Amino acid sequence: MRPRTVGGRKGKDVKHVITGASGFIGRQLLKRLTAEGHQVVAIGRTPPIENSADPQVSFAGYDDLPEVASGADCFLNLAAVNNDADTSEETFFKVNAELPQQLAAQAKAAGVPVFVNFSSFHALPDGPETPYARSKRAGADALEQAADQNALNLYLPAVYGDDFAGKLAILKKLPGFMRTAGFAVVSAIAPVVHVDRIAAFVGQDLTKVASDEPVLLADNKDDNLVYRFGRKLIDLGFALAVILIFWWLLLIVWVLVKTGSAGPGIFAQDRVGKGGKVFTCYKFRTMGKDTRQAGTHEISESAVTPIGAFLRKTKIDELPQVWNILKGELSLVGPRPCLPVQEELVAERTKRGVLEILPGITGFAQIQGIDMSHPVRLARKDAEYIARRGLIFDLKIILGTFIGKGLGDRTAKSN
Repeated sequence: MRPRTVGGRKGKDVKHVITGASGFIGRQLLKRLTAEGHQVVAIGRTPPIENSADPQVSFAGYDDLPEVASGADCFLNLAAVNNDADTSEETFFKVNAELPQQLAAQAKAAGVPVFVNFSSFHALPDGPETPYARSKRAGADALEQAADQNALNLYLPAVYGDDFAGKLAILKKLPGFMRTAGFAVVSAIAPVVHVDRIAAFVGQDLTKVASDEPVLLADNKDDNLVYRFGRKLIDLGFALAVILIFWWLLLIVWVLVKTGSAGPGIFAQDRVGKGGKVFTCYKFRTMGKDTRQAGTHEISESAVTPIGAFLRKTKIDELPQVWNILKGELSLVGPRPCLPVQEELVAERTKRGVLEILPGITGFAQIQGIDMSHPVRLARKDAEYIARRGLIFDLKIILGTFIGKGLGDRTAKSN
């Protein structure tokens, strides 16, 4: 196996310091990093169960950290009190919130260029309010605020590798011939990540990774046939329901738009789709026919017609996009497609891989109240959606849209 390069160094010249190496993720990372010739210093109270006799792995206690961390390329903090631990909230916060801050400070003092704090999707802002999630969230927030420490928060879903652990351990109860199918179903429902993907990430030159925003790692859902099939069912089911059951509503709205102001009932507009390909997106017209082509936040609210204001508020104006779904240009859930002239947003989305998936009629950012007037924030939230994709998460976004979460793309205030 060809060794990765970190900061221009290869193989045995690359040095990682790891806390929590005796855990499920830590043991498998040790195996993969040492297989590529990296040197690893495992910090803990007891040596890691695996690789403890490997000459490429050395063991040291926390008291030895300032000395052994010197000259390291990266500090990986996996030490944590896990979600299933039966302990006090004080212990959760001591290990999951306070310890990462202490270790980051020690790593900086030792001259380690990058400190990576392993966290969980549970710790994301909209995550659960358990002692584990709150403590991991507090630790990650503190590191983000301490910008001078070169700390990077790495958020992970359920992790698997040579074996299954945690919530995925239930798969080990299935007969061998059923595990592949069982895993495909489980990983379609919720995000997962293979240890190989984590090893590939921490094995690169992390000094080139932006430290001003979190990193979320997960397997590519487009590789999951069950997820793709489930998404297709949802998309086609929605499109056919609108056309076959609510055709009368579409007709009434079209008539109201046509008679309410001059112009067509259906508004066609170029949008940026998957792979950056421009397609024609259809909506009920909500603005005057001579309104200029620009982001909604750049258009005065006076341009919105009386019926258009209602259609935008209820999101009924989006229903003609079922035609885009049937053409394979849109999905029901995904990043909202932008205009080609919104170049900053296109660039930010390209940088984060957002344009690699189909855009959607509704999306995670939209129910969070983030519109296209904040290109960087929107692109980050779109990238977060891609990592967190799963059938359950998609259904939550659909439900959030139907109950009115988010404000949609807001127009500019009239003078």
